[in-house]
Amino acid sequence: MIYKLNSIVWGAPLLILLLGTGLLISIRIKFFQIKKFGYILKNTFFTLFRSKSPTESKDKDSISQFKAVSTALAAAMGTGNIVGVATALTIGGPGAIFWMWISAILGMSLVYAENYLGTIYRKKKNGVWYGGPMAYLEHGTGRRIPAICFAAFCCLASLGMGNMTQINSISSVLNDSFGINPLPIGIIGAIATAAVVSGGIKRIGTASQAIIPVLTLLYISAALIITAINYRSLPEVFGDIFKGAFGIAPVGGGISGALISRSINTGLRRGVFSNEAGLGSCALLHSSADGKDPKQLGMWAITEVFIDTILCCTVTAVAILSSGVMDCGKDGAPLVTEAFKSCFGNAAPYFITASIVLFAFATIIGWFHCGECSVRYLFGETGIGFYKFIFTVFIVVGSVSKLEAVWAVSDIFNGLMAIPNLSGLIILRKKIKIE
Repeated sequence: MIYKLNSIVWGAPLLILLLGTGLLISIRIKFFQIKKFGYILKNTFFTLFRSKSPTESKDKDSISQFKAVSTALAAAMGTGNIVGVATALTIGGPGAIFWMWISAILGMSLVYAENYLGTIYRKKKNGVWYGGPMAYLEHGTGRRIPAICFAAFCCLASLGMGNMTQINSISSVLNDSFGINPLPIGIIGAIATAAVVSGGIKRIGTASQAIIPVLTLLYISAALIITAINYRSLPEVFGDIFKGAFGIAPVGGGISGALISRSINTGLRRGVFSNEAGLGSCALLHSSADGKDPKQLGMWAITEVFIDTILCCTVTAVAILSSGVMDCGKDGAPLVTEAFKSCFGNAAPYFITASIVLFAFATIIGWFHCGECSVRYLFGETGIGFYKFIFTVFIVVGSVSKLEAVWAVSDIFNGLMAIPNLSGLIILRKKIKIE
């Protein structure tokens, strides 16, 4: 039943809506995310190296832009960058990576639009920012029902993709690598999460800032070392990616409709799972930043998608494909570990395990804030305590659940969350500007 519902939600209509909205917004902003990418980097990432770039917010109810970026990356850069990429390769073949790139390129325009609109429509109530899709769906379109639907789906997605999927990957990799029982892992994860989220967005931002930048740099560097060692196979690797993307069968050279359909569907779903473009979660996290320029927040979101999918997911895929481990019979984290073993030997399991644990934990605390914003919108402050309890319980449940079922449920909530958000972006597209 779950798998059938998943295939219905992620059928052709949603994929067309996702790609179509991304293309529509890209045309609206004149493909700003591609044509002005150097300008975007100069005014986002490279501002961190300026002496006047603040890492702390002067507003006690907000976080600095750097912490907002770290938290947004924390929410996005979970198991999708490691486990999700390996799963995409085994299910959709190398061609799935090409469609992950497409989802990222069009997704850059989506996250720009989400953060632009989320900023111009956000409001402050009782010292707390109310922004993101709920703000532009209610105040921009003038309709509260889509905002309520989005908030409800976001709550569910925070328990699925932002919680159970992540802790399940943590418990699986620790069990595979060290034989640790999943239940204690879930209990420890719940306690650690409660300790961080009890401090609100300030503590979540601080934890994300401490984990994500260094971990991302180390992981990408390690994957690039593997790629450099296997540089002779790169032409074949990228050839397989482009051939698989358009359904060209590896044997005989014929075009397979089933192959291209599987590549597109898998690549787009895993791309969205990784960078969350089109879901609206990024705008929820940036709504807590002290930045006021909607264009600036939109450009930061573009940078995040680039780092998450174009950089991190690509280096994972190329490391796997270039190391020749695709036929080892493994999937998920064990497949990535095999690729890293080809270069780093017995140290690889420890590195991959640590990376998955830290990435996934950062995603959990980042997505808690997304769910918290949604609960606050639906029920006010009275619902936050109950949500915290349910969120920690789901961490324990997710640690001992079956991986396939957890991923299927997460995909369903992602799709349902995207529908009202993308509809709002289409309606409000003329409000989005780049000047």
